[in-house]
Amino acid sequence: MNAAADPVVAEFADYSSRLRAVLQSADYAPVASLARAMQDCWREERCLYLCGNGGSAGNAVHLANDFVYGIAMGNGVGMRAHALSANTSVLTCLANDLDYSEIFSAQLKVFGRRGDVLVALSGSGNSPNILKAIGAAKELGMPTYAVLGYGGGKAKDMVDVPIHFAVSDMQIAEDLQLVVGHMVMQWLHRNRKN
Repeated sequence: MNAAADPVVAEFADYSSRLRAVLQSADYAPVASLARAMQDCWREERCLYLCGNGGSAGNAVHLANDFVYGIAMGNGVGMRAHALSANTSVLTCLANDLDYSEIFSAQLKVFGRRGDVLVALSGSGNSPNILKAIGAAKELGMPTYAVLGYGGGKAKDMVDVPIHFAVSDMQIAEDLQLVVGHMVMQWLHRNRKN
């Protein structure tokens, strides 16, 4: 079958076109703000916290790894970064004993310190546990960022700096979380803390 006539290939090309269109029309000033805040966090040995649900939870774990090790690439010490979605014992304990909406905020109340940075990853921007995490971070005096899809939800107005991609596709929204994280990771690697 001719690749151009293959409907599966056409669908994949359409996905690629939609992702490319969002990337080409994006405002990267909020991403630059995040990069600078994370560079300061790294220099001052503060901690970065990431949170998200579902695929965004996996992205939080992936990006925490990139900031702990990837930015140093064997040539220094990485950033103190922690994915609040990583510890299943803590998550299930908090969800069971408190409420699922508390799984991130309760951890921040223990670990978070003034000047640490929170990055929330959310397609909708309306998940109660994401909103409570943002609220807890703000109470602690932490700068708050969120990478959001769709309309940005309530999180868009709550965080200090929203990184919003107005795309109504959860998979592309989740792809963009990693794209933003990898952009910042590579910039930090080239602009070391020293």
